[in-house]
Order: sequence, then structure tokens, then C-alpha cells
Amino acid sequence: MNNGTPFTGSYTRDDVQFLLKPMTLPDTPVHVKEALIQSGKKHYSQMLTHESLPPDDYLPLFYRAMTLNQDLLAAHLLRLAESILATRPRGVTLVSLARAGTPVGVLLKHVLKRHFHTEAEHYSISILRDVGLDQNALRYILQRHAPESLVFVDGWTGKGVIARQLAASLRAFEDSDGIIIPAELYVLADLSGWAAVAASSEDYLIPSCILNATISGLVSRSVHDPRMAGPADFHGCLYYEHFARHDLSNYFIDTILGRVAVIASVPEEDRHEAPACNREALQTQSRQFLQWIAGQYGVTQPNYIKPGIGEATRVLLRREARLLLLRDLDSEATRHLRWLAGSKSIPMAVFKDLPYRAAALIKEIE
Repeated sequence: MNNGTPFTGSYTRDDVQFLLKPMTLPDTPVHVKEALIQSGKKHYSQMLTHESLPPDDYLPLFYRAMTLNQDLLAAHLLRLAESILATRPRGVTLVSLARAGTPVGVLLKHVLKRHFHTEAEHYSISILRDVGLDQNALRYILQRHAPESLVFVDGWTGKGVIARQLAASLRAFEDSDGIIIPAELYVLADLSGWAAVAASSEDYLIPSCILNATISGLVSRSVHDPRMAGPADFHGCLYYEHFARHDLSNYFIDTILGRVAVIASVPEEDRHEAPACNREALQTQSRQFLQWIAGQYGVTQPNYIKPGIGEATRVLLRREARLLLLRDLDSEATRHLRWLAGSKSIPMAVFKDLPYRAAALIKEIE
């Protein structure tokens, strides 16, 4: 695999081109990674904890999430596709943010083609907090597509960190390369008011958030160590090819597209209608929540607070968690979070007036 060659993971060329460099990466255990991150010795983007396959008793929670949420997700995909066409009338190039954005980008590519007769190329590229967007990947896309056609796609916003990182990266890219690209993030669920376009602001269970590589083309989250990367390299990743027998990436896409076809046949007025996103109100709510949690639990950095189901799931799957916060102890939407917390002996706290269905705190290392 040479530096500038896309690959497709376990998807097909018609689904996505990952602008990532598959590589061999050492396994950094979670507790070691956490200590290195919090001591400032290493940035999170330089390390990877190798994934294990989801346990047999965890997988049914994913299938249940599919059953309960697939129609809402399908309706939101149609709404997001309509918004993309409204804002990109002269052509669409989907650029999903690896990796939570990847399955959403694959779905949107097919929804645009099947239901709106619009062909769109789809690339998945790395963005890392504090590091930014992979500029080599961006240049690769811009050699082939107009800057104004780019649509950056992610699954959701938590605090809006990635939306702000995207804007900062594109400002830096304009300075370095002289090319202006709209700094707009498109998501299914915008909890913090930082996305330019969102299908909803509802903290609901997007089923793909429950799993890791086995729902994302067998690709890890992206990594980047400037000391090991060549000047023309894409950001790196691990390709879990040995998980192929357990891969659910294509099952997820096929199942959701089947539901999109059903929802698309329902008159629009009869579909689930989400209220319009009030970005200012969502940003205020996010700010107040972060301040309250920081005061309540003595959290020293906003990075250690992860609001929303999607972000809380990432913490419990990939980080050292201190606490799981829930609005309702019996909610179907957080069943997998309660399972994860129970399996790792992570304490839970219930706050009925929590603005999100869930949130998680990262353990601060002394």
C-alpha cells in the first residue's frame, strides 16, 4: 500500500474510499494510554488500543438497537440528503470523518443515488483533535473535485469539538494552500449546536455507535505520529482484516437502506418530524451542562466530559471511565451503556433533568 492510495476496508469501491494508510501499530493498553495522555507525554492520536471482538452477550444489544432505531435513522438520512442537495446544487462530494462518520457517509452516498438520482463520490478522512484534518487527504480530494462540492459528514456532535477543529483546519488550509472550503459539518444528531446542518438535535441511539471496527469497514480510528509519517502520507489506521468473519458493516448498510426505501414511500407529512435545531439554544445548553458537571464532580478539563449516547459509548469502549451519567435508569436507549458499565464496574448516577440521555466522565489519573 503506497502513501497516496485509497483503500475500501471491508466496503466496496462504490461505498467509500478511505484516505488512510493501513499500518502495523503497537497495542497500548487503555490504562497506559490514559496515563500517557493525561501526563502530556503523548497525544491520544499517537497511540491505539487494539480492539477485541464484541462479546456474544453484547451483540444482541446492537440488534435490538437496530430494531428500535432503524426507522428514525432512515428518516434522518432522507432529511440530511435533502439538506445536502439544497446546499450543494452544483455537485456533491461526501467527505466523512473517520470513523463515526464513515457508515453515515456510505448510507448517504446510496440514499442520494437511489432516492435523489444524484451521484456522489465518498471519501473518508482523518480528523484529530489538536492535530486537525489530514491535509494530504484533503489535497487528494481537491485534485479531483471542486472545493465548493465538499460535504463533511459525521454521526453526531457531543460538545462540538470536531466541528470547531474542522473550521480551524480549513482556515489553516486556506492560509497554506489558498483554497476556500466551506467549514460546514453535516450530522444526524447535533447535540451541541455546532453542526452547520443536522437532521435532528435528539440524543437518540444511532445503532452504529454501539460497535467499533466491525461496523466501520474493519478500520480503526485514525492515528498520526508526525515522527513516523512521511511528508506525503495520509494519517494512519489499523485494518482488522482478521475480524472479517464477524464484520457487520455491510449488514448495517443493507438493513438501513432497506428501511430508507420503506420510509421514502411514506408521505412526508406522515414521517417522524424532528423540531428544527435551535443552534444558539443548543450551544447554551451544552455550555451550562459542562459548567455544571465540572463543578459537581471537580472535573479539571472539558475533554474529560463526554455528553450524549454516542460519546458516552466511546468512553466506555475505549477509555478509562470514571462515571456514567443517565437521565433514566430503565431507558432502552442506554441499555448497552448499562451493560458496559456493569461489565467494567463503572459507577452510575441518575439525574432526571440531564439534558442528554447519557454522559460519561473520563477518570483523571493522579
